[in-house]
Amino acid sequence: MKIPYILLLLIVITIPVAVRAQTGILKGRITSSGDAVPYATIALAGSQTGTNSNDQGYYELKNIQPGRYEVWFSAIGYFTEKHEVTIPKGLVTTLSCNLKENSSKLNEVVVTGVSRKTELRRNPIPIAVITKREMNQNVNNNIIDAIVKGVPGVSAVTTGPNISKPFIRGLGYNRVLTLYDGIRQEGQQWGDEHGIEIDEYGLGRAEVVKGPASLTYGSDALAGVINMIPAMPEGADGIWKGDYLVDYHTNNGMIGTSLGLAYQKAAWKYSFRASAKTAHDYQNKTDGFVYNTGFREYNLSGNMRTDKKWGSWQLSGTWYDNKQEIPDGSRDSVTRRFTKQVAEGAGDDIKNRPLVGDNELKSYAIAPLHQRIQHYRLYSYGKIKTGQGSIDVALGLQQSVRREYNHSVMVNQPGLYVVLNTLNYDVKYNLPVFRGIESTIGLNGMCQTNRSKTATDFPIPDYNLFDAGAFFFSRKTFGKVDISGGLRYDSRAIRWHDFYVGPNPANGFNRHVIPPDTAGANLQFPAFKHAYHGFSGSLGLTYNVTEKLLLKVNIARGYRAPNITEIGSNGLDPGAHIVYLGDRTFKPEFSLQQDVGIISYLNDLDLMAELFNNNIDNYIYQAKLNDANGNPVVVVPGNSTYKYQQSAARLYGAELTVNLHPQKLKWLAFNNSLAYVAGINKNRQLIAQSNGAARYLPFIPPLHVRSELKFTLQQSGKIFSKTYFKVEAGIYAAQNRYYALDNTETATPGYTLINAGAGTRIKTKPGRTLCELFLQVDNLFDKVYQSNLNRLKYFEYYTASPNGRSGIYNMGRNLSFKAVFPF
Repeated sequence: MKIPYILLLLIVITIPVAVRAQTGILKGRITSSGDAVPYATIALAGSQTGTNSNDQGYYELKNIQPGRYEVWFSAIGYFTEKHEVTIPKGLVTTLSCNLKENSSKLNEVVVTGVSRKTELRRNPIPIAVITKREMNQNVNNNIIDAIVKGVPGVSAVTTGPNISKPFIRGLGYNRVLTLYDGIRQEGQQWGDEHGIEIDEYGLGRAEVVKGPASLTYGSDALAGVINMIPAMPEGADGIWKGDYLVDYHTNNGMIGTSLGLAYQKAAWKYSFRASAKTAHDYQNKTDGFVYNTGFREYNLSGNMRTDKKWGSWQLSGTWYDNKQEIPDGSRDSVTRRFTKQVAEGAGDDIKNRPLVGDNELKSYAIAPLHQRIQHYRLYSYGKIKTGQGSIDVALGLQQSVRREYNHSVMVNQPGLYVVLNTLNYDVKYNLPVFRGIESTIGLNGMCQTNRSKTATDFPIPDYNLFDAGAFFFSRKTFGKVDISGGLRYDSRAIRWHDFYVGPNPANGFNRHVIPPDTAGANLQFPAFKHAYHGFSGSLGLTYNVTEKLLLKVNIARGYRAPNITEIGSNGLDPGAHIVYLGDRTFKPEFSLQQDVGIISYLNDLDLMAELFNNNIDNYIYQAKLNDANGNPVVVVPGNSTYKYQQSAARLYGAELTVNLHPQKLKWLAFNNSLAYVAGINKNRQLIAQSNGAARYLPFIPPLHVRSELKFTLQQSGKIFSKTYFKVEAGIYAAQNRYYALDNTETATPGYTLINAGAGTRIKTKPGRTLCELFLQVDNLFDKVYQSNLNRLKYFEYYTASPNGRSGIYNMGRNLSFKAVFPF
């Protein structure tokens, strides 16, 4: 009786062996210019058989039926290669592939501004993608400046090298929604001197929506969205991977360093990163070292994720701590050397302060006059598959702590001290596809509380905010035409109680006085309660004329509720050196924007042309306040006074990109872009009263042309690979169309900046990458210039200067060096 069982066991064992003997194996390596292409896709055409290359570019396909096949090799950023191969019975066939880099991003998948992952080519809304390598090649002091270089139509209002607030097509502040991994970034965005609280070294890519994205995100996305997506390294199971980065800039001595680690085991992935950077004052030929522009920043982040058959779940956290010095522009009237504040009140003679010593200008120690921004974030994502549909849930907790130290006598007493707590929520149901229609319904919003602590200045009240919006989004493909659009309704409630400010006998400054003991106090912010509502939506189509030629048209209605400083401000913002005055009667902004675009990726040429026209009702902007005699209103000595205004406005313009990359000269690339925007104030009465001084909107960037000539070595050596050299010119036209009423803005001369860069990858003998090196020289010829969007341009205490130059100028020549060591 045992013999049949033994025979059966032998049959069971030998069947797989016999089957394997009747099939073949295909294996090989995917490279590009001699370097491995990890996680590339290998697929047999017309079958479900496929795999991915490992972190060294190797792949293996088993159990292939004998025959002739067409094998497809593809990876993001590379041209797809197709090869024919014959798989014999019982043998191993080797087929390797060398992929060519491809600048086209049409087939990239984006997650920003859409309800579910979408190919870039199928989205009618203008979206730009900048990769990690592009960020590294655009070496800068902060991530926003790198995006400005890489995405036409994006600019930045700056307050020194580490503070850049993004503007998209002439619109900024709360009109540009900044996301981190899809979670809206909530800090004190209303502050001019408040930058982006994100670790630039940990980013994997950035996606930029140019135009109203209110449909998906609600208020604060009127101008667009910038989504910073952290890198999530891939690797083999049970093996630690990581990278170490060093960064150095000569102009301000900036030193940056970052360590990232990643681990993967079965369905779980983990990553961790720690970063730090510090810098002293920056310099230029006119100002020398600009006092109080140094900074010090620390970042920590962690992430864990699992992917299962039922869906996926992710938990992430970030910690940010930044100390940023605050320049005030005070200096000696004759020598133009910077001075520093050492007394307050009547004892502070602004025009007779002591000079700053040379040792202080080059010191990495943070000066007493500075701000400290701390940001903590914990968020979680979940995706649950429901048959042919899915439910996406996101929940985030954030806390932003902002302190500004502006007292020279009591250096540990903050002038501004506010704590903002935010709960973000987002729920979406991706419905099953019905007759080719993909639809999503969703609900998202936030809850906020803002509280002042032991401060002496109170520019905004303590407030509570609740925001909610529901939307419906749908898309369908009709042959070569992709149509998408949807509707959304938003509601935002904001309120605050009476806020009293009175003298503090303990230190001689002011303090927040809590009722009922308000004797001798001033009611700085009377109680307020209001709800804002708005409908938004979009409708657009993409016509795929050919695989490489697309036409896009989109019309969108945007919505934005006024922010806290626009309706509630009534006091000094110490870091901005401005007293802001809001208006609680302001209405929400509504925009109607039309976009038309043509995109073509040809063999030798990339062509992108985008035109836009945007009409905004109830546009809010800040303007300098003068009295009836034309003299500046001074509420706090040494500080300007600005009052928010509201009127209709129109913005229109274009972005044009022409990139040449001849196939017969694969080593050559000539990339060119042009961005133009005009901002028109439609308040005819004010324009007439001001004799045309109020004709244009403030903070409108000038015409910008960028050209880059890049040489990339095609042959990979034993040590060096992916070596490139580039030279670029940034041409900025004069800005003579500015908001001139009450000297809010002044004309800005045009200028041209020449930059140069180089980079390479150094390999070890086994073919592994030892490090990547990036070298960049910005402002090669040390040009003295002022950007139209440089706030320091207006930091001036005198009506005239001996050298004829007023205000603070931008950074001079800067040589930067970055090295990334993967392991």
